[in-house]
Parts: sequence; C-alpha cells; structure tokens
Amino acid sequence: MKGLFKSKPRTPVDIVRQTRNLLIYADNCTDSRESKREEKARKDATQVVANLQRQQVQSRLIASDYLEANVDLMDILIAGYENTDMALHYGAMLRECIRHQTVARYVLESQHMKKFFDYIQLPNFDVAADAAATFKELLTRHKSTVAEFLSKNYDWFFAEYNSKLLESSNYITRRQAVKLLGDILLDRSNSAVMTRYVSSRDNLRILMNLLRESSKSIQIEAFHVFKLFAANQNKPPDIVSILIANKSKLLRLFADFKTDREDEQFEADKAQVVKEIVALEPRDRP
Repeated sequence: MKGLFKSKPRTPVDIVRQTRNLLIYADNCTDSRESKREEKARKDATQVVANLQRQQVQSRLIASDYLEANVDLMDILIAGYENTDMALHYGAMLRECIRHQTVARYVLESQHMKKFFDYIQLPNFDVAADAAATFKELLTRHKSTVAEFLSKNYDWFFAEYNSKLLESSNYITRRQAVKLLGDILLDRSNSAVMTRYVSSRDNLRILMNLLRESSKSIQIEAFHVFKLFAANQNKPPDIVSILIANKSKLLRLFADFKTDREDEQFEADKAQVVKEIVALEPRDRP
C-alpha cells in the first residue's frame, strides 16, 4: 500500500517550472504577518535557481535549455530592481542565469541594458551595489558576446557610461565605473572598442578630470585607462593637442603619483606614460 502513494519523481522540467512558480509566489507575497516565512521562501527560491544553473542531465545543462525557451523570465528578474524587497533576491538569481551565454546575450541586446545606468544609482546602497555587480558580470563574463555588443552599441552605451557613471556626483559610482572601464578596455577581446575609445577627445577630458580627483583609488583606476591614450601610436591630432597643452601639468602629477604599496608594474607603466608625453611634439597642420 505504501508504494501506491509514493510521490512520483519530478523531471528536471518540473523542477524548473516549480521554481518559476516560487518566483511568482515570492513576488506576490505582501502580508507583513508572513514576512519571515516569505523571506525564507525567497531565499529558498534563490538557492534553487542557483543550483539549477549547474545541474546536468545527460551532459546537458537543463536550466540553459529551459531559459532559452523562456527568456521572458529575465524581464521579471531585471524588473525586480525596482522592488526594494525583492531586488537582492532577483539580482542573485539574475547573475546565476547570465552564466549562460545565450541568456546574457538576450539581456545585453534588450532595452533592459539602459535601465542599469539608473539602477546603479538607486538611493538604496545595497540595491545599487547589487545592480552594479550584475552590470559588471554582463560586461565581462562572455568575451565574444560582450565585444559584439559594445561594437554594435558603442555610441549610446559610452554616452550613457560617461555622463551617468564616470561623471556621476556619487563617489562610489565613479570609482566602480572607472575600474570597470579599465577592465573592459584592457581585455584583448575588446581591442577594437578600446582603439575607438582612446581616439575621442571627450573621453580623454573625462579621464584627465578623474586623474585630478582627490581620491587616490579613483586616480589609480583612471591612470590605467589614461595610459591607453598615451600608448596609442596613432593618436588623432586633437588628442595630441590636448596632451601637449597639458604636458607640464601631467608631468607634475605623475612625478608624485604613487600607489600605497610598492608596485613594479605600475611604476613601469607610469615611466612609459611619462616617456610618451615628454616625446610629444606639435604636428604641422596641413
């Protein structure tokens, strides 16, 4: 008799489908009397989603297959950043989901990418930090997909990046943004994007302003991007003009420019940048 009532084993698809129902349930729970139970359910759902991303059945990642057919789930997760109670749970789930390249490509190519520039600056520090972590993951995990995205969306993406992040009034936003920019541009997969970025006088001016920040952390991260402008052997005339006009200021800055700890690579990079700047000469205009 016991065998007659034994529960039927659930298939991977059943598990994923139940997870989706858990997400909807967690999102809809609003009764404050159930807050502790809701929070546990949310944490459980988050953990289930994380575990599913790594579960293989016959050498196939079942979550990847399911998410490819149900990418609308990403719309729900990303919108979660607008709900303070759910943001951290949805953010954690989202980062697990974009481990899969097809899912990351969907997010990158969607209108959701533009929303991250606002999510990163939300007044709630924890939510903003979580959004920044997801943003970084989207722009660094899948190299070929990121390079393709940046090439296709260069104009609007870097216009937003510069104005909303690098020139933000928020110190933390500026610091994180300039560090991520360095990670992106120094990645060999993004060499074409890097060449284009360091050919812009507007970009150079922004980086030079960051070099003058009172924060040592921002200065150091800005230097790692600025050195790409200096190292470019095909500098446009307007880039050369700006560097020459600010030559004495830059040389004075770098004379006292040091990291908190001894760093041989940094010193070597700095010496090379100084060498490039000293060697600059005005170009004869045609």
